[in-house]
Amino acid sequence: MGIFRRPRETTSAVSPAISEFWEWWAGARPAVEASLSAVPDTPEALLSDGEAGAEAASGLTAEIMEELSRRVARIHPDLQWEIGGMEGRAPALTVSGGGDPELRGLAERWYRAAPDGDAAGGWDFHPARPADPEMLGQELQLGDHDFDLEYVRFGMRADQFRGRVDITAYHPDFLFVSEEHQVAVAFHVLHWALGEDDVARWVGEVKIASEEPVDSLPPAVLPMVVEQIVEDFREPTWLSGEGRTPRGHPAQFGIRFPVHRQDHPLADLHVEVSVPYQHANPDRLPVEPSASALRKFEKKLDALPDSVLVVRQTGDGLRVFHMYVDPDSGVLAELDQLTAGWGEGKAKVASTPDPGWRALAPFQP
Repeated sequence: MGIFRRPRETTSAVSPAISEFWEWWAGARPAVEASLSAVPDTPEALLSDGEAGAEAASGLTAEIMEELSRRVARIHPDLQWEIGGMEGRAPALTVSGGGDPELRGLAERWYRAAPDGDAAGGWDFHPARPADPEMLGQELQLGDHDFDLEYVRFGMRADQFRGRVDITAYHPDFLFVSEEHQVAVAFHVLHWALGEDDVARWVGEVKIASEEPVDSLPPAVLPMVVEQIVEDFREPTWLSGEGRTPRGHPAQFGIRFPVHRQDHPLADLHVEVSVPYQHANPDRLPVEPSASALRKFEKKLDALPDSVLVVRQTGDGLRVFHMYVDPDSGVLAELDQLTAGWGEGKAKVASTPDPGWRALAPFQP
């Protein structure tokens, strides 16, 4: 007799809009290159919202910029694009979520579908803004205001517990522009100083200052400061904690820390693996032989490809493992096989799309 199961929720693979983008790009690239070659080389970047220096903004025709924006918006309306790498460097096209973890996987799928080798035509492609220190000495035009980025200063405060650097951003022209433009300047400079993914990994709170912070430093120093602060956080470890179950019994927690969304860009699917155990102490926490069996089971979970184990919760005769996986990798089928072989009760696997890793937030230090 066949076994029928309700299909799990999963995210989709490469969207048709991504395939259509690259089909269009193959034909449009010569026109893009012709537009860029029509102006003198400049290190300034062409941004999807037109917020660039005047010379750079004239590099692409309005028709090409509008079509490029339209094609990217069809993938997702909140994605941003940027063309850079001029002035003697290979041209580069970046399509990113601007630091939004909800969009990191989508940008990665766009990137992995990009042409390579001779088909790339000498272009580089990026799913997140790479660091570009040359931009820190240029001007950034937002709306009708030009910001000389050489005047940007960062106050930097180390968070030794979380392995992050909190930033207070200052520019003398912040007095004359909206909060939206202040924040935009701060994050453009952060991305150019450190790279979009490393900003997400290592930068904590970002504040705006109307007066220059005491002991502030130029943005070019940020990579060196971050390198010193995060040295002990390069390799994750397991943090432990205790609490109570909904029934009021003792509970134990294990949290992998740090774990970064950017290191697992295709892991858009949150998976809970619930494993019952039969041998417990009076507090209903596992003892031998269940404790050893659970450790062996966890090692198998941790060894699965295209996934990362982030949290384990234990209490009331149940251990729940929280994982993030690539929904298109076949990991769910492997999890079904693992749970089917568990010998201390019926183990269950449940999955929910969670590209922003929201389910992990309550467990983070």
